[in-house]
Amino acid sequence: MFKIDVLEEYVKREEFLEKLNIPKDSKVEFELLAQGEYNINYLFTHPITKEKLILRINTASQMGLDNQIKYEYKSLQQLKESKRTPTPLYVDGSRKYLDYGVLVMNFLPGVALDYEKDLYIAARCLADIHSVPIKENSHLLSPSNPLQAIIDECNTMFKTYYDSPLADENKKKQIKSMLKLGQEMIINTGEYNGRRCIINTELNSSNFLINRKKEENYIIDWEKPILGEPAQDLGHFLSPTTTFWKTDVILTEEQIYNFTKKYIEIVGNRFNTDDIESRLKLYLPITCLRGITWCAMAWIQYKDPNKLIRNEFTEKKLEDYLSADFLNMIENRYFNL
Repeated sequence: MFKIDVLEEYVKREEFLEKLNIPKDSKVEFELLAQGEYNINYLFTHPITKEKLILRINTASQMGLDNQIKYEYKSLQQLKESKRTPTPLYVDGSRKYLDYGVLVMNFLPGVALDYEKDLYIAARCLADIHSVPIKENSHLLSPSNPLQAIIDECNTMFKTYYDSPLADENKKKQIKSMLKLGQEMIINTGEYNGRRCIINTELNSSNFLINRKKEENYIIDWEKPILGEPAQDLGHFLSPTTTFWKTDVILTEEQIYNFTKKYIEIVGNRFNTDDIESRLKLYLPITCLRGITWCAMAWIQYKDPNKLIRNEFTEKKLEDYLSADFLNMIENRYFNL
């Protein structure tokens, strides 16, 4: 875990104090809020306003970016008008005073999404976020063929597992076969010329903060946003590899159909949704491949004793995702058509 005394020294810097309007001699105390694979979040209270704030430490970039934390900061700036995301207040991607990137944003209340109760709340959040207009010359990465970009990412992640002497030969063969079938599914899709918007790309239940009031539900953790198509976000949100991560829930085909119809209804005339359902049919299996290959890569990474961030829940879940039962379920549902 990152040492809190290092943070307490960092926040005494004049630049940090001025940006957040904190008096020089104020005491700022941190407590661990949550940590993921690449970020550690600390909670603190502004000594004057008493507002709860989050200081986020970024330890690495999943996107291969030189300044991951600034990318996230700029993305949150663009999303402010949605009123569904945290407000960024400070960023330091220089790594001059700490070895890692630093972001400060406001704390938002709420509980994790419940797939049985909150599907339509999630639809409203996503519709509002996807409706935010994008400025020209956006900093966001924007793959010309998003489906192929995911397959390429899958192959890169899977290589970590495939090349490792620790990997299971039967699982290597099964995942490789599904990747081949996934490539065949999208072979003729080509460049995407439809509408693009900011999408999260990592919509598991814990990335939602739910209060069950119309305007007070949020999406957090904007580590990997891109300029993509709405169907990619929907595919990630609904896929078995996402829903099973935190809750062990796997949505039925009827639930997926009803959610999609509700999302289209909520979007209304804010943007064209004619291609949502057809594109979603491609994104669901391809998203499952992304989840499985990430788990395969992470499983190898967790064997490294020098890994900085370790999460016991994640370590156990990786075993579940690479089990014969789970892999067979994904293969039968999407790749034995």
